[in-house]
Amino acid sequence: MNQLATTINDGHLTMSSREIAQVVESRHDKVKQSIERLSQRGLVSFTPVGEKSDTGRPGVVYHVSKRDSYVIVAQLSPEFTARLVDRWQELEAQALNLPDFSNPAIAARAWADEVEKSQTLQIENQKQAAQIESLQNLFVDGMTPTEFAKRLNGVNCQKANQALANRKWLYQDFGGGWRVSSYARDRYLTERQSNIQRNSGQVVVCCTPVLLRKGAIQMHKFYLAGELPMKQTWNGQFTHDKAMQGAA
Repeated sequence: MNQLATTINDGHLTMSSREIAQVVESRHDKVKQSIERLSQRGLVSFTPVGEKSDTGRPGVVYHVSKRDSYVIVAQLSPEFTARLVDRWQELEAQALNLPDFSNPAIAARAWADEVEKSQTLQIENQKQAAQIESLQNLFVDGMTPTEFAKRLNGVNCQKANQALANRKWLYQDFGGGWRVSSYARDRYLTERQSNIQRNSGQVVVCCTPVLLRKGAIQMHKFYLAGELPMKQTWNGQFTHDKAMQGAA
């Protein structure tokens, strides 16, 4: 459930008409109409607060006290009273963990923490975007695991299939060829079949493992985590690092 509660000037925790609508599973405008009727009868009071909807259009929500929220829910849907009790317990527990913004030092520390979190998230988003861009430049539909491994700096592509076999993606048939396991089939890999005619005239069906996009993403994660077999001559630099340097 969305965090739609707030505090008013005297420090008391309030609940919005929009959250009450979620609690009783009713339309927000119906809840507001009920609050207005109860207010006219002197049973509850509310504070209108402007807000922007998901579509960007301005609107108004009503904020009411804990006591008045019970009156409103009892009027609308008494069967949801227990849910309202649970929700208030959640909100009051959250309020206990809020910083004391009346203390300038604590408020400044809380603000700095939020800025730090925002900057960290922004860096993580940039890294994720760089990984996606790197993968898009590396992966082409129809690639085999070995072909994809050749594009990853430092990977020993001759051992790539065995590494995937260790993860139950592949297995070897009686002829020594690589086949896709039931676990990875249509999830990470598929197979491309081709007919090969021998000198005797016999036609043999050969199967070649082919990476799906999800498989390439997962294999790329193995690579960045250092979980693919690497060459002894590897310089320690990931292809992903090169992509980031090129974008800088």
